[in-house]
Amino acid sequence: MVKFMRQVKEPLGKTPRHLAIIMDGIERWAQEKGMPPVEGYRAGNLWPVIEGCMEHGVEVLTLHALTRQPGDMDGLATLLEEVIGGEGQKLRQNGIQLRYIGRLEGLPEGLVRKIREATERTKDNERLILNITLNYRGRTEIVDAVRRMIEDGVDPDSLDDELFSRYLYTAGLPDPDLIVRTAGEMRFSDFLIWQGAYAEYYFTPTCWPDFNEEELYRALLSYSKRERRFGRLGES
Repeated sequence: MVKFMRQVKEPLGKTPRHLAIIMDGIERWAQEKGMPPVEGYRAGNLWPVIEGCMEHGVEVLTLHALTRQPGDMDGLATLLEEVIGGEGQKLRQNGIQLRYIGRLEGLPEGLVRKIREATERTKDNERLILNITLNYRGRTEIVDAVRRMIEDGVDPDSLDDELFSRYLYTAGLPDPDLIVRTAGEMRFSDFLIWQGAYAEYYFTPTCWPDFNEEELYRALLSYSKRERRFGRLGES
């Protein structure tokens, strides 16, 4: 008789307070299976990753979907509208606060309305902050921040890192400690380029639709063994 033993996971020494994931390889995964790109997004492991983050004590999770083709954002917008409408109750029940990162201008009116309704309904939840990006570019975020500072008449002599961060889309949130990119590409792709200045990076060849709880654990385990330097030299 063969006995199967449950694999004992190595305990995590530390976990990131803010985890960001660049969800890459979605279109590639769908194409290999003969599916339209939007089906790749639907196949993503949204809830297993969310639940894994809550299990390991992650406070903020940011999910970034790359949009390379003109029609990609339309499909993503439709899917996000479905998720917000269908999962709103589940977000509230699990204490998840939903936030949107990116420009709302140019998105369908129905989606903008649902985003605002969902963020308002979940604003008091504290178990996990879930950031969803759409119509987002890091350079655009910085340009928008500068424009708002000019509109507010910010004194240049008072400007520092902390003040500038208050004008970003992520104002009030900690910078990401770990940024994961799926599908094997090793690029930043204009994602949180200000906030991720001292983040640790983890790259996996696994495409996003196959990125499950085990893949999440591997990323967190890798992070737990690293020495955070924040631009400083190591002890050695």
